Amino acid sequence: MPPQKDIVKIAIQMPGAYPQLIDLDQKKPLSTVIKEVCDGWNINCPENHALQYTDGIQTYITETNRLDIKNGSILRLTTAPGRYADQLFAGIQNTNNGIKCDSLKQLACVSTDVTFAQEFINRDGHNQLVFIVENGNDPSEIIAHALKAFMELMDHGIVSWENLSFIFIKKIANYVNTKAMDASIQQLSLAILESMVLSSSSLFQQVKHEVTLEQLVEHLQVLNQQIQTKAMALLIALLQTASDLEKREMIEFLGKKNMRQYIYKNIIHSSGAIGDEMTHYLYVLQSVTLNLLEPKMKTPFDSYNQEQRDILHALRQVAFESDGEANLSNERRRSLCAKEFKKLGFSNNTNPGQDLNRTPPGLLALNTMAYFSSRYPDAYSRFVLENSSREDKHECPFARSSIQLTQMLCEILRIGEPTSETGQDYYPVFFAQDHLLEELFCICIQLLNKTWKEMRATQEDFDKVMQVVREQITRTLSSKPTSLELFKNKVNALNYSEILKLRQTERLHQEETLAPPVLELKERLKPELLELIRQQRLNRLCHGTLFRKISSRRRQDKLWYCRLSPNHKVLHYGDVDEETDCHPIETLQEKIPVADIKALLTGKDCPHMKEKSSGKQNKEVLDLAFTIIYDVEDYSLNFIASSRTDFCLWTDGLNVLLGKEMNSECMRSELDILLSMEIKLRLLDLENIPIPDAPPPLPDPPSNYHFCYDFSHSEQ
Repeated sequence: MPPQKDIVKIAIQMPGAYPQLIDLDQKKPLSTVIKEVCDGWNINCPENHALQYTDGIQTYITETNRLDIKNGSILRLTTAPGRYADQLFAGIQNTNNGIKCDSLKQLACVSTDVTFAQEFINRDGHNQLVFIVENGNDPSEIIAHALKAFMELMDHGIVSWENLSFIFIKKIANYVNTKAMDASIQQLSLAILESMVLSSSSLFQQVKHEVTLEQLVEHLQVLNQQIQTKAMALLIALLQTASDLEKREMIEFLGKKNMRQYIYKNIIHSSGAIGDEMTHYLYVLQSVTLNLLEPKMKTPFDSYNQEQRDILHALRQVAFESDGEANLSNERRRSLCAKEFKKLGFSNNTNPGQDLNRTPPGLLALNTMAYFSSRYPDAYSRFVLENSSREDKHECPFARSSIQLTQMLCEILRIGEPTSETGQDYYPVFFAQDHLLEELFCICIQLLNKTWKEMRATQEDFDKVMQVVREQITRTLSSKPTSLELFKNKVNALNYSEILKLRQTERLHQEETLAPPVLELKERLKPELLELIRQQRLNRLCHGTLFRKISSRRRQDKLWYCRLSPNHKVLHYGDVDEETDCHPIETLQEKIPVADIKALLTGKDCPHMKEKSSGKQNKEVLDLAFTIIYDVEDYSLNFIASSRTDFCLWTDGLNVLLGKEMNSECMRSELDILLSMEIKLRLLDLENIPIPDAPPPLPDPPSNYHFCYDFSHSEQ
């Protein structure tokens, strides 16, 4: 008898036969297990069969992954991967287009399994797919399935991308460059080219040569969101692989095409939601573009560079307009320059270039000051003259402030930091115009001057002022302003007194909350309790709920019932005649696979609420309405909950099924209650209350039960 730990209780299915319930001995060879299963159904040739999961990706069971099988798993007896690879390999070479198309479609699905992929590649199947693509004589549906299957096979990393022929690469690029091309083929071709670019520098050069930026820009401007996303993915791959010079050229080209503005208007501000994939690409585009400023940020001022010296002296000349300077002697001119550089706020007024030697921000600080003085000369002159004429030690030094502010903006915008592979944090305002750093500087340097005056600051308070300004900027950027004007309005409204109020509120809130170790405990408990709430929501959906159909013609509303299947894969629903708590799944005629659900809508976004918008909308009904959008045809199933509690339970449960966060007020309330209760229980030990490891013994039963209250008397 094998040890209990080596035994896994599983069920094995086969179409047209009763399932077998077996005790799988993990020490027994898999081939022996398969033979025993085949013998149980009187099936010959067990070597032509294999076991496979029925759920999820439906992975083949191998000696490598068999230890992942859990108690209660449901497996399927199916064709062995090698035999299935032979069948599909023959099918994709069939002259009958119907058989060929079906075989490629099946191949695209099963190629996600690495065991099958290895078997198919061993038969040189991937090269047969390459041949189909290079030949290009098949219908578009066959080409699309071939590309999909090829992509799935290559994703396993068994075959190197560098083994691909130039003809194949050119063919894939041609699919991208051809305007009147099937959308699914273009989408897959863009994905394949992205993988090529990321795999090697030689393929990067080939793809860059075959697919022009002009063509990618055209794909970014189509209405098909999937092609738009894949085109952005390829663009980002090209940018990340390119040299610094190539990156700069590509960014300049995109600037000429006004791509930032196009993305701002048609992607960020589009009616549809931006997916996580596109959000990441927007972050990368922002990061790569801003990091082009890094060389200047790390380059100190060069006193021997005439161009840099001219820019530095132009700052002084714009501010003070020294017309008679040319008539002065060298000594008088040096004295005047030193005096004016001191008024500008440079620490080293005789050699102001030394203030710009610190890196970062290096030359970037000089550029931002020069941009401000040339772009907004009136605001620049007003800042400098206002502070240079003060005699009360409250003057704000422009140069010192500008250098520190430039460094601060570099830190906030993460200029010079490596681009994260999972980053999602982009600023919509970046795509609203072409000079984000410089324009932000122009707004923030004036904000700094305003805050300086509000704080009645002196030179000793410089660091305190910079801390407040940092807080003003970061708080405003965190609200994701969509334009510079909106950023300017928000950041100026967040004055010093508002910052003090916010700090005070946060401090009071922090004092009201628990001590830091308990806060840490609270954060550790949250995932566990959220999972508990998720399970409760799913159990509630499995139990089901009775809903009423709102009818404008009939006073008596019809009843219908909806519930989730125990395996959480199907929603069953149907009309019912009686108002009972639970209706068996068998009595519900309709069903929706959870995998087909695309979106959950609530309130006024629901189709059945829009239909009633002509009359006076009942707010109570509006707050209880939700809709499931499902299937490729965007069908909808409309609900109106009987109470706010049912609304919260169902919308939370559906969000769990869709892999999204629960966001109802009931969830937040329940989480707070559970957290409070759990923390109190955990802290009992801190109050020297011993918690026994075993439950206390039950006391003996009482001699009589006369102390029990007899409710029957009160009911009579």
